[in-house]
Amino acid sequence: MDINMTLIGQTIAMAIFVWFCMKYIWPPMMLALDERRQNIADGLAAAEEGQKALAEAQSKFDETVHEAREQATQILAQANKRSAEIVDQARSAAREEGDKLVAQAKSEIELEAAKARDELRSQVAAVALTGAQQLLERELSAADHQVMLDKLASEL
Repeated sequence: MDINMTLIGQTIAMAIFVWFCMKYIWPPMMLALDERRQNIADGLAAAEEGQKALAEAQSKFDETVHEAREQATQILAQANKRSAEIVDQARSAAREEGDKLVAQAKSEIELEAAKARDELRSQVAAVALTGAQQLLERELSAADHQVMLDKLASEL
């Protein structure tokens, strides 16, 4: 194999091509590759931060839900307690009202009974006066006296 001018020309052309590529093409390509590598690294870091933020948000969400459930339980307990108090107040008010009505009814019954007694007394007095009038008008025998008492008893 002879080393001739073609081989030397090709070697020089190749050396010039390699130098040209290393001087003008290689640095922008390496710069683009470095930028791409940096972008990928930044994206991965951002994804990790996003995962951390998501985990924090999830824990805050769980904590907030837990607190809300506790508050809801407390509110329900307070509402149940208040409803029981209202029911007890209503019962005591109804009991007091019932006692008032019973007392009022007893009072009215006593008044009516007293009124009936007074009326009965006046009627008994009138009957007694009528009986006394009849007795005074004539003298009675024991049989007449018994008949008159039976008559008075039947009128009462």
